[in-house]
Amino acid sequence: MTKLGEREWEAPDVDASASGDPQSRDLPLDSHLHTDQSPDSAVPIDAYAAEALARGIPEIAITDHVDFDPRDPAYRYTSYADRERTVRDAAARWGPRGVTIRFGVELTYHQDWDEAARDHLARRRYDYVIGSVHEWPDSPYIRSRVRGWVESRTLADVVAPYLEQVTAAARSGLFDTIGHFDVVKRYLNPFVTPGDLATQPELYEPALRAIVESGAALEVNSSGLRHLVAETYPAPATVTRFRELGGERVVAGSDAHRRDWFAFRLDQAYRLIAEAGFESLAFRRGEDHVRIALPAPRAA
Repeated sequence: MTKLGEREWEAPDVDASASGDPQSRDLPLDSHLHTDQSPDSAVPIDAYAAEALARGIPEIAITDHVDFDPRDPAYRYTSYADRERTVRDAAARWGPRGVTIRFGVELTYHQDWDEAARDHLARRRYDYVIGSVHEWPDSPYIRSRVRGWVESRTLADVVAPYLEQVTAAARSGLFDTIGHFDVVKRYLNPFVTPGDLATQPELYEPALRAIVESGAALEVNSSGLRHLVAETYPAPATVTRFRELGGERVVAGSDAHRRDWFAFRLDQAYRLIAEAGFESLAFRRGEDHVRIALPAPRAA
């Protein structure tokens, strides 16, 4: 399977020289980070810990990819034992310096490998688990197929396969958090734009309701702010609607795959969470499900 690299999704003005320092400071948590234990990152774990220390972010979660389709790049890319040892050793090094490192995972979900995902999580111990739907190998969202998929289909039909899998991920009960809800807009752009999707917000309702009913947290992922879609995953209006539907649990993460993407515009994700009416983040630290208060608003 051919996958796009991060650079091919990236907006042209994400570097510090174009926009000041886009990496946030003085936030309590960055819950979504990829190291060199993921096939799409080359960042050593200590680099993120150093960034966290320098930027006043006292807690981070390492959430390297686990895939279950042999055609996906993270399938057996590394072992659970290696990932756990890398994170736990770093946690021991950096804890005394003021940076707490959690051993998490971003597990790619699809109904076809629900059983494999369930078995993986039953046999292994993580501090924190994100369930995400990506462009799976047979999906219509692979770059070479997207234009043909969009043509002559309604918007509802275009997004239906993705939203079906997100709904199933929520209903599986496997995950602390559903990752980057509405990332399908990244795969569809420019053939379907975020503006097009915003005209039919009702398309997201069944999946949002499934997340609410599951009790999983909705991740507000700031990586879209460095992508061509130029908005968070999900968009602010979707976070607000999640709250209106009874959603009580949200969390924020930068989804960094490079050192200079650590906490990238993460303050904006925090801000829109607060604007939607939430007062805290929902996170898991192993056996403990915790609430982390949002920082006080900064003066403009």
